Amino acid sequence: MIVVGLGIQGRKRIAVAGSDVVATVDPVVPDARYRRVEDVPIGDYDAAMVCTPESAKIPIVEYLLSSEKHVLVEKPLLPADASEISAVQSLARSRNVACYTAYNHRFEPNIARLKSLLDQRVIGSVYLAKLHYGNGTARDFRNSPWRDKGLGVVSDLGSHLLDLTDFLFGQKKRDYSVSCLNRFENNAYDHAILISRAGLPVIELEMSLVSWKNTFRIDVIGELGSLHVGGLCKWGPNTLRIRKRIFPSGRPEEEIERVDGPDPTWGMEYRHFQSLCAGAGSAPPAGTNLDNDVWIHSILNGIST
Repeated sequence: MIVVGLGIQGRKRIAVAGSDVVATVDPVVPDARYRRVEDVPIGDYDAAMVCTPESAKIPIVEYLLSSEKHVLVEKPLLPADASEISAVQSLARSRNVACYTAYNHRFEPNIARLKSLLDQRVIGSVYLAKLHYGNGTARDFRNSPWRDKGLGVVSDLGSHLLDLTDFLFGQKKRDYSVSCLNRFENNAYDHAILISRAGLPVIELEMSLVSWKNTFRIDVIGELGSLHVGGLCKWGPNTLRIRKRIFPSGRPEEEIERVDGPDPTWGMEYRHFQSLCAGAGSAPPAGTNLDNDVWIHSILNGIST
């Protein structure tokens, strides 16, 4: 395994992969072993984690797949044209290797539990879902040489929220309209709300770099009650509230499930990637989730910068 890109995400990946990492690549970070991915001896590794800025991803991923290496690439995968994603997917299949875009929040224990409850129809038909992801990193974005451009928070946090709507509700064909787009402090968007009214559930997504206290919420309202996730493991203890509707209008019964401890999502996602590598090519598209990237690209591509 090699890690390409030694920013925050790359170092998180190294911490999880540990001794599996045989080389690191970065053109500017002094402690990287190599400056270019092409400099790494091709026989030294069988997989790579690509943690670079967006503009560098596609050429690096194409090189790795062409060399028959499995690839985990950090989200979002947003080249200029969605056809580039489809080409990467075809290349992965032709080389019989895995290519996986990382969306680690799918592995949050309370989000996985939420999905299980939805699959069991615990709250019956789902009417409405609101997802909010906010942090206070507007200044960090503005001070970055490459992050404060394009769609800003919409591609950074909004791509996570779009991915979670597919994970939870399985509605990849949905369209979203823009409720608001704001540039309060940054050149790129630092706050936005997207809405989908394409049948049930109605879905509202809010993403923000100007939430001075880190905030993550999922509220799902159904005919028999509601489900509420609050927080992410990376920020500390978080909860799942299960509310059972009392007819006709009584105060609902509530169960609270709590998760506390170290963030398990990076390790779980790494093991998921390893399983994709082990099974790549056995039943395409088992080794790739790039259809998801094509859909997310279609949504974000319709938002003007």
